[in-house]
Amino acid sequence: MIRTMPIAQQTAIRITEVGPRDGLQNEPDTVSAADKVAFIDALSDSGVAEIEVSSFVSAKWVPQLGDAAEVFAGITRRSGVVYSALVPNMKGLEGAVACHVEKIALFTAASETFNRHNINATIAESIDRFRPVVAEASAQAMIVRAYVSCAIACPYEGPIAPKAVAEVVRRLLDLGVDEIDLGDTIGVAAPTEIDRLYEAVGAVVDPGRTTLHLHDTRGTALACLLRALELGVRSFDASTGGLGGCPFARGAAGNLATEDVVYCLERMGIETGVSLPRLIEAGSIIERALGRRLPGRVYRAETSGRCSDPS
Repeated sequence: MIRTMPIAQQTAIRITEVGPRDGLQNEPDTVSAADKVAFIDALSDSGVAEIEVSSFVSAKWVPQLGDAAEVFAGITRRSGVVYSALVPNMKGLEGAVACHVEKIALFTAASETFNRHNINATIAESIDRFRPVVAEASAQAMIVRAYVSCAIACPYEGPIAPKAVAEVVRRLLDLGVDEIDLGDTIGVAAPTEIDRLYEAVGAVVDPGRTTLHLHDTRGTALACLLRALELGVRSFDASTGGLGGCPFARGAAGNLATEDVVYCLERMGIETGVSLPRLIEAGSIIERALGRRLPGRVYRAETSGRCSDPS
């Protein structure tokens, strides 16, 4: 039986803002490096604990993030904020080291089919590829996060067994990663599925040592976050204005909006350390750059007096 606790006992949570990377990576129109820098600098002022700035992946595969080095060179790093990046391999790690990135993220999945479509590798092959990256990152005193996509369900395989997720987590921890990030990649989870996930994963790692990455495709992400809080999870990914979404998920909306998380938890008396007005300012910057309205509920409520065309 998984242990729960009243949400009222929670004193603080940690938010990683993933909008600059996960939120923007599938945008069809290129966002300039200058606009990304302005967005990230505004996020730095909002009080989020970590910002996933970009990805050191080939521009051929993710053109939107081909300017990672330029963006890292342009941002103003604020003391107390972690600036991280996704890396796919040793070449990506070399780019991150050159840009003085302090934390990297690797990515695999709990679904074999999703992994083959996403990174052209089996789960075992992806973890084997991580081995030299984790070793070198550790030698460079870098923190290593590992994303586990499809922790609830896969767009190809359907529901994923929680025990399969736990086994991937175990193998990643054995490899030496510092942080596990569990992703509801296609945004299908209900709170009961968060229970089942952590009942299995909790046998491998304490929920308080994990991060939960939720997509809000069906409007259940915030409910899942609140349930995860009861289970002891303290760290969550979120994206300004609900930017993002999985390209493999039919009808997928974006990530759980950072403003929605901050608004709800602050109203409940749970500390986030994040300024909602400054988040809104950051959202306004990227909204103008994209030339369209952001979908986040709180963001739209707070900016409802604007013309529908942000330009």
